[in-house]
Amino acid sequence: MEDASSRPRWELLLALMMALAAVGTAWAGFQSAKWSGVQADSYAAAGAARAEAGQAATVASRQRTIDVVSFTAWLNALNAEIVANPAARPSGNYQPDPDQVSGFLFNRFRPDFRPAVGAWLATRPLLNPAAPATPFDMPEYRLAAEAASQELVEEAERQSATARAANQRSDNYVLTAVIFALVLLFAGLASKSRNRTTQNTLTGLALAALAGCVLTLAFFPVEV
Repeated sequence: MEDASSRPRWELLLALMMALAAVGTAWAGFQSAKWSGVQADSYAAAGAARAEAGQAATVASRQRTIDVVSFTAWLNALNAEIVANPAARPSGNYQPDPDQVSGFLFNRFRPDFRPAVGAWLATRPLLNPAAPATPFDMPEYRLAAEAASQELVEEAERQSATARAANQRSDNYVLTAVIFALVLLFAGLASKSRNRTTQNTLTGLALAALAGCVLTLAFFPVEV
């Protein structure tokens, strides 16, 4: 027979478990919503970074095309001048002559392109067969827009990783809320049952699930 003196304590235990489960469910739902917000913000930031990366890549591509076209035009003009006057053949100390077409074109290279051209000319490419074929093979040839594009792509990847982690955390909190709901179910069924074995089984299940959820929540990251 059920001990009447122990029933109030048992009912208090059930009430306490149900109260904790209700609070835990609310907290898990709150945290799930917060992490969903982090996920949305991070995906939005990743999308914005990718859009900016695309714009920077377009700028870099346009600058590279300008450099190639201007270098080709300069090289053709310089070649024509060398053919007409072999003494105009440049070496490592090339100086643009503004009165020549090549000098005119050289002085209109993009400022970021000139260091690469200068470094390339210093290798004496018209005399040294081992010199790089073009300034584009020089380590000095760097496009700021291209570097910015790569940085933005990496930022987009970081934001996407943050979003994926936030999504997983949100799912974890949802799963915890579901288990808390099972605690409420088991505790509620136990309070209605008249069979002692069933009561003890359901109470044990509710207590085990509650303890597991509380311990799990203690290790979950919290978004404030």
